[in-house]
Amino acid sequence: MDSSEPMEQRAPGDQGVRDDAGPRPEDEPGSGVVTAFGRQLKLLRVRAGLERPEFGKRVGYAGQSVASFEQGRRIPPARFIDRADEVLDAGGLLRALKEEVARAQYPAFFRDAARLETEAVELFLYAVQAIPGLLQTEEYMRALLAMRRPLLDEDTIEMRVAARSARQEIFSRWPAPLISFVIEEHVLRRPFGGKPVLRGVLEHALLIGQKRNVEIQVMPTDREDNAGVDGPFTLITRKGSEQVAYLEVQGRSILLSEREEVRSVAARYGIIRSQALTPRESLGFIEKLLGEV
Repeated sequence: MDSSEPMEQRAPGDQGVRDDAGPRPEDEPGSGVVTAFGRQLKLLRVRAGLERPEFGKRVGYAGQSVASFEQGRRIPPARFIDRADEVLDAGGLLRALKEEVARAQYPAFFRDAARLETEAVELFLYAVQAIPGLLQTEEYMRALLAMRRPLLDEDTIEMRVAARSARQEIFSRWPAPLISFVIEEHVLRRPFGGKPVLRGVLEHALLIGQKRNVEIQVMPTDREDNAGVDGPFTLITRKGSEQVAYLEVQGRSILLSEREEVRSVAARYGIIRSQALTPRESLGFIEKLLGEV
């Protein structure tokens, strides 16, 4: 429940059902796909002749949660969407919006990249500011988000932690995508959130780095040549599609799809990888850092 809102009284018919109405959308209420989904949900519920408490009981959610979904104030979980589509005999109309609704939990500037990431067969990342989100622990995520200025409210922090954690399901996909990280040494040394948080995220990176489809490379600070001086980026390749490049800075993002621009970024990544430690050397380097933390 949103701690900034007054506690709602649960109706008698809501006993024993879920009231985890999900996070707020990043968009302002009244706009975007979450609101469109809510209107469609209400239309189908009314057509079925169900009041919110009765419908909530059938799908396993409290009436006030249903109200939050219908009014676009909360993002409905995938399990709710599937069950609502079934109960309301929607014929897939609600399920068809599930992916777009899920994207609403991300900041607007990252949504296109998040969608492409879920379809990636190859993902190459160069990190110069913080350990990449796909390698972060929840404690590290919270530490980074708590440092944002202007300050983020607690609900937004928790929503972004949940969204970022969900992205790590990419490591469980099959066929497994090829994932490569090149991380600047100073990033691995910065104790965001304190040394225990840093220790935890380094241990997590070591575990992920041992997966057969993942390569982690460290760019030592003492390298005299570094092709990454222009900043961080991500290269994304989807099956049967051209490679694209994603650039992000100060809450703004650019997706490059023009072939020559992407080719230039891809060539740069190849040079960066050749200048960094090998994957085996890099895992040994991270183990050494762990001993120093």
